[in-house]
Amino acid sequence: MSVIAQIFVGLAGAFHLVVFAMESLLFRKPSTYRRFLVKDETEMAAARPWAFNQGFYNLFLAIGALGGLIWGGDKGHAIALFACACMAGAGVVLVASDRRMVRAAATQAVPPIIALVLAALT
Repeated sequence: MSVIAQIFVGLAGAFHLVVFAMESLLFRKPSTYRRFLVKDETEMAAARPWAFNQGFYNLFLAIGALGGLIWGGDKGHAIALFACACMAGAGVVLVASDRRMVRAAATQAVPPIIALVLAALT
């Protein structure tokens, strides 16, 4: 895998670590839950268990991407690229489920898609 592809894998992994923190650790803060289109504390309380769980999905994807880079070699890169494929798919699902989330979906999906394309070309 090229160094540029690895950089995009790293960006995708770092983004998913941030989202893990937002969903699982900081979700009770109004400035955080409003980013997820949650209007008030009542909605936040209802959404919090799902957000907490979703945050850990993001953590595990980040671990796959970053851990695969650290492990290196063909096996590590395969794990990193699989995590990127999952991230890209989740971004597509996000925008398909709610068009208002196009910016978030692009932020989530574009770096791993670039990593996948670059890895396929090298």
